[in-house]
Amino acid sequence: MTATIYDVASRAGVSISTVSRALNAPHTVNSATLERIHDAIDELGFVPKAEATARARRSHRQIGVLAPFFTLYPSFMQRMRGIAAALQETLFELVVFNADTVDHVRGYLHSLPVSRRLDGLIIISLVLDDREAERLLNHRLPAVMIEAVHPKLAGIEIDNVEGGRLAAKYLYAKGHRRIGFVGGDQALPKYAIGTSELRYKGFRAELEANGLAPITPTSAPVGPSREEAYHQACELLQQRDECPTAIFAANDTLALGVLKATRELRFRVPEDVAVVGFDDADFADYIGLTTISQSLEESGRLAVEMLLSVLSAPDRMARRIQLPLQIVERETG
Repeated sequence: MTATIYDVASRAGVSISTVSRALNAPHTVNSATLERIHDAIDELGFVPKAEATARARRSHRQIGVLAPFFTLYPSFMQRMRGIAAALQETLFELVVFNADTVDHVRGYLHSLPVSRRLDGLIIISLVLDDREAERLLNHRLPAVMIEAVHPKLAGIEIDNVEGGRLAAKYLYAKGHRRIGFVGGDQALPKYAIGTSELRYKGFRAELEANGLAPITPTSAPVGPSREEAYHQACELLQQRDECPTAIFAANDTLALGVLKATRELRFRVPEDVAVVGFDDADFADYIGLTTISQSLEESGRLAVEMLLSVLSAPDRMARRIQLPLQIVERETG
C-alpha cells in the first residue's frame, strides 16, 4: 500500500500542514521536527504526488545547485558561470538554493530528494554525512559534489591541503623565510569544509618541513571578510622582530584586505611584502594578484557533464575527479 502524507504526519506526530512545510519550505520547520518528519518519510517510502510530479518533469526539467553563502564568495559565482554555460545548450532549467544557516542546509538536503522537483543536484562546498548521501541515493536524486566529496556520490575534488603546500613551496623558492598567513572560515557547523583551515594545514606542514614556522596573528580570525584580513595583516606587518616578507591569504577576497594593509602601512608589493592568494577569482587578474588557481569555471562545467552522465546511466559507478592546482604568477608575488 502506498504511503500518504497522512501516514507521514501520523508517524511523525505532526499535522499535515507541518509535513507540507517540511517538503516545500524546510527552513520554516525546527530541526528536531524536520528530522522526525524525514525519518518517517524514509521509513514509509513516501513519495509526494508521484504521478503529477512525473508529468511535470517531462515538460519542465530542472537541475538544482545547493551552495552555502552563495553571495559572499566570488568563487561560487565563477563556478556558477561554468555550470550555467554547460547547461545553456540543454533543456534543463537552473535553480539555485542558497544556504546561509545549518537549518537551511539540513532542510534542503532533507526535502529536495523527497519532493522530486529536480532531475539532478550539484552540491558546492558542503560536507555530507552517510545518512544524507544515502537519502539522495534512496530517493534517486542524482547528485554531484564539488570541492568536498562523498565516496558514494560523484564528485570533483579540490585538494585544499595540497594548495597550502603549493603556496609555501612557491614563496620558499622565491627566497622568503619569514612568511605570514591570513585566514578565516565562515561558520557552518557540520557542513563547513573549513577551506582556510585545510590550506593552512598544508602551508604550515610545508614550511615546517623546511625548518620554518608560519607567522600568524595572535588571535583567531572571526571570519573570512576583507576587513578581518586587513586587521590580521596590519598586526603581522607591525611586528618589529618578525615582520613577514610574504603573506599567504587563504582566498583572494582575504588577499584584498592584505593589500589594503600594505598600502596603508606603506609597504611596497612585492619588494617589501609579497602577497599570494587562492582561487584565481575574476578580479585577481585585474589587480595583478599572484594566486593559486583551482579552475573554478572548469569545475562547474565538469560537474554538469558528470551529472548529465549520471542521468543517462543511473546505475553507472560514481566517478570522482581531482582538479589540479597551479600557481598563477602576477605582480604581487
